[in-house]
Amino acid sequence: MENAVPIATPRPGQLLARGVCRHLLHHDFVTVEELVPAPGLRVDVMALGPKGEVWVIECKSGRADYQADHKWQGYLDWCDRFFWAVDAAFPTELLPDDTGLILADAYDAEILRIGPEQRLAPARRKGVVQKFARHAALRQHAARDPQVSLSAW
Repeated sequence: MENAVPIATPRPGQLLARGVCRHLLHHDFVTVEELVPAPGLRVDVMALGPKGEVWVIECKSGRADYQADHKWQGYLDWCDRFFWAVDAAFPTELLPDDTGLILADAYDAEILRIGPEQRLAPARRKGVVQKFARHAALRQHAARDPQVSLSAW
């Protein structure tokens, strides 16, 4: 197949995101990965719950990955709850106590700590949910039609 697109090997954070997404589905949350809520920000996983709650989950594959992240506090304005997702080897004492914590691997996850709720303002919630829906629809479109470039959107 001369036009076949090679499948890239998932990075460690992407494997954590897969496990998180699988787990959240058991809690009736739907998810999208790598959503850009605002210029300069890209969340690893955004989850939309059955009652409209919006969660952001940042996946960290190790100490260096966490220490290099200087934007995570900017994500707090785009969700009701914020979580870190890490694997069993991650030094969790590095993570702020006032954030959620999910232990994950490529196949599943477990919510260890629920972070505090900071409800989005109604206008912000509407915008986030619309962005979530458009992102999900564009991803579905790209899966059906690989010739579509999502980078233009």
